Amino acid sequence: MAFLLYTLFFISALLLILVILVQEGKGGGLGGALGGAGAETFGVRAGGVNKVTFILFGVFVLTALALHWTSDDANTGSVLDLNSAVELPTTPESGNGAAPVLPAGDNQ
Repeated sequence: MAFLLYTLFFISALLLILVILVQEGKGGGLGGALGGAGAETFGVRAGGVNKVTFILFGVFVLTALALHWTSDDANTGSVLDLNSAVELPTTPESGNGAAPVLPAGDNQ
């Protein structure tokens, strides 16, 4: 199951990159630099390319969420839990023999 999700995630990411690069924006974009391959591949209408982009985006996001939900570490920790990542500076009062931490302006 995980292999299928990773494969689908990787393929959707690559296709999403390619479809976005081929699209012709208001200013021409890379669509013109690549010889207008976007218009030939997906048709002249831009609506089809927009639909393909939105569908690929949906597949990409859903597979990313599914990979997170099925992982073993899905509910362990948080990026917002700063208490475990921050080390407080040591002071002489702590008794470990470390040098005192001085403010930036007190370098005497």
